[in-house]
Amino acid sequence: MYQLQLEKLSDIQCQPESQLKFITEAWLQIVECRRVLKWTYAYGYYLPEHEHAKRQFFEYLQGDAESGLERLHQCAEKELQVYLNADGPSKDFNEFRTKLAGLTSVTRNYFENLVRALENGLSDVDSRGACSRMGNSKGLGGGSSRGRSGKGKGSTSRPSSSSRNIDDSGHWSCEYCTFANVKSATICLMCQQRR
Repeated sequence: MYQLQLEKLSDIQCQPESQLKFITEAWLQIVECRRVLKWTYAYGYYLPEHEHAKRQFFEYLQGDAESGLERLHQCAEKELQVYLNADGPSKDFNEFRTKLAGLTSVTRNYFENLVRALENGLSDVDSRGACSRMGNSKGLGGGSSRGRSGKGKGSTSRPSSSSRNIDDSGHWSCEYCTFANVKSATICLMCQQRR
């Protein structure tokens, strides 16, 4: 079924299947993240009741990961349908490619942060219940302590313009939502915040 969709998309958008691997990567990321997410509920169930700060930190990380996954799934499923149902090549297909690849990268980082925190026993929360900023992660959006509202948690300082993440393919990571934007964009394609 999935392979048939890729072949159909390849024909409609006049793209070789090798240029559509970003879609396969997105779906594989969704499957992996759903697998991780299901086990986080068990982890949360066994968190001791008296460790309120750890529970809040866990729920924050889990919520970020889950909302990132839902955005990725929405793009990979619903937005992809537009291009599968098109009569011919769409001129904005490359923007879709950039958005889906960016969401895949951001979602991977959310889950890497979540798994790293769980592996470390949520040690980023000290005995007083204060959160320390998570260490930098590889790639875009790693180590972000900002939630969906754009307000920092744990760290109140904003990154300087020189510390903005730019990966090898020339994408920059939004300081607010961690979306991977093309280098030429001056406004985040996801949350509309200025660079």
